[in-house]
Amino acid sequence: MSSFDRIEKAILLRAPIERVWRAITDVSEFGQWFGVKLNEPFAPGRAITGSFKGEFNAEDIAKYQASIGIEPAPIRQPEPNAVFCTVEEMDAPRLFSFRWIPYGLDAECDPAREPTTLVEFRLEAVAGDTRLTVTESGFEGVPAHRRKRAFLMNDGGWSAQIENIKRHVEHA
Repeated sequence: MSSFDRIEKAILLRAPIERVWRAITDVSEFGQWFGVKLNEPFAPGRAITGSFKGEFNAEDIAKYQASIGIEPAPIRQPEPNAVFCTVEEMDAPRLFSFRWIPYGLDAECDPAREPTTLVEFRLEAVAGDTRLTVTESGFEGVPAHRRKRAFLMNDGGWSAQIENIKRHVEHA
């Protein structure tokens, strides 16, 4: 197994577990901090469609890629109302998981054939606060020519998203 297989981010949130659970599993709230508009409520086994808010700036993404030591590569803007993820499990208020295509913006990614990774949100109550651990695993299934790029782009993405969750639940 390569070192590019599993991303794990943990953060202590100054919010009760029920509040964090709602921010993660209510599609409207999820969309607020993640930057997407999703069309269906989350439910196990359901494919969730949606659209990202706005377009991605290819120049900014190329600069970011260069800053983390990977060769900048072309991106493809996501199709509106495409499948965002497929929900795996919802075990309130401790586990929410889904599968999605890692770094699906990559122009080399073929959404019809691309393997998915598993994203898990694990919540643990800690003295009135909540420890949130976000894990994305399964990068070993991503085609070798884009595995490192997908891993590093999603690693940076999850670093930003846990800060977005923090702002959302602590300052809402």
